[in-house]
Amino acid sequence: MSANELDFERCYRAVATKDARFDGQFVTAVRTTGIYCRPSCPAITPKPANVTFLRTAAAAQQSGFRACRRCLPDAAPGSPLWNTRADLAARAMRLIADGVIERGGVPALADTLGYSQRQLTRVLTSELGAGPLALARAHRAHTARLLIQTTPLSMSDIAFAAGFASIRQFNDTVREVFAVSPTTLRDESRRRNGDTLPATNGLLTLRLPYREPLDKPWLEWFLSSHAVPGLELWEDGVYTRSLRTPHGHTTVRMSVQPGHVRASLALHDMRDLAPTVARLRHFLDLDADPVGIDEALAAGMAGNRAGVVLSHGIRVPGCLDGPELLLRTMIGQQISVAAANTHSARLVQNLGESIPGPVAHLFPTAAAIAEHGAEVLTGPSKRVEAIVAAARALADGDLVLHSGRTATELRRDLLALDGVGPWTADYVTMRLLADPDVLLHTDLIVRRGAGLLGIDLTDTARWAPWRSYLTMHLWKHALAHPATVPDGAPGARKARTVP
Repeated sequence: MSANELDFERCYRAVATKDARFDGQFVTAVRTTGIYCRPSCPAITPKPANVTFLRTAAAAQQSGFRACRRCLPDAAPGSPLWNTRADLAARAMRLIADGVIERGGVPALADTLGYSQRQLTRVLTSELGAGPLALARAHRAHTARLLIQTTPLSMSDIAFAAGFASIRQFNDTVREVFAVSPTTLRDESRRRNGDTLPATNGLLTLRLPYREPLDKPWLEWFLSSHAVPGLELWEDGVYTRSLRTPHGHTTVRMSVQPGHVRASLALHDMRDLAPTVARLRHFLDLDADPVGIDEALAAGMAGNRAGVVLSHGIRVPGCLDGPELLLRTMIGQQISVAAANTHSARLVQNLGESIPGPVAHLFPTAAAIAEHGAEVLTGPSKRVEAIVAAARALADGDLVLHSGRTATELRRDLLALDGVGPWTADYVTMRLLADPDVLLHTDLIVRRGAGLLGIDLTDTARWAPWRSYLTMHLWKHALAHPATVPDGAPGARKARTVP
């Protein structure tokens, strides 16, 4: 399927075979029932003459279709297109998921992307079948359903937590999208699943679906090895961390389960549910299409050393906070992972805001690091100065890090900072934007992995646009086969720093 048009025959085959890989990539709108479904809906396959395929749930809702309450199309993994595409529509979708419209309206979204409201609305309507307000409304409806079905919160609390301006707007939207009242939606869920999960002081437990397969060992290694004491905790397969959110903060506990990630959120403000879930999905790369990626990478391996078996379902970890990603990456330059965690922990302990819960602090703000970072950070003076200067640029607004930026502009701005070279710029771009096609070809571990697999890093076009995933495979393979390079050899310290 192309970026803007859906191939009817391919979509219909996916629906006829109940192919769950396409859940979230498009929806099936059935004209005879007025319902839209995910491709894997277990209902009887409708006749071709009765269906139309739409890119988003918002487009289906805007066309007058209501969501299937059997397959819950809004609960499917998100479309991987928003990562593989770097155009205006894709960048807008990432920001809408992060709640930009709820916080500042369409003007804020347009300003962030650098377009007029009229031009933005025209592009989104043309490419996605719905304008920014309709797309944001679909996200609000999804958040409302989550709260209705998983918490005992009152409907009035849910309405405002989901971002609705009034209870009447909330009721009207739920009836229009799901064809039942909010109370009926809750009663149906209770009959189907038993009592809702308890909510205490804003605690929610959710299932975040992903497309299988998923390389659980790789994801768990990444989370556990990079856990910063005081900010993050890894214990018995559960990753816990604090996170600053638009209206306060939250503490997250996550564990990878078959078919989903179990996430418990202790939210300071319920309005932060939707952006927090979007960030968690981005962080764990849950919207990837692993089968398609694996097939493309395996095809590219043809002709390399025999017997090479790539891990199935490997993910490229994203990030939960752009400034934190950049500053922690700069702290970790040229030192080991353990040393980077120690330096970051010292920064968190001294400058991070204290919060209650299993992790005691939030990561320090850029302003706090700009003001006091030189007093806390240790190491080469040039590196400390570079980190403080980057924090000052972030605090002053001279450097803006969010998922709606283009890779070209972001990389340019990062390289303009003292102490940031191509590797750091590419690494931050890959994780901040979930860019699937960044090959860290200068990295020592990547080069070692390439050598072990017989890959020429000067000839990697056949793996586009999945070279970020190739980077993960090379890292994993190299880490599974430790180098014989002595500790004192050039580059040995950097090799232990990444990923």
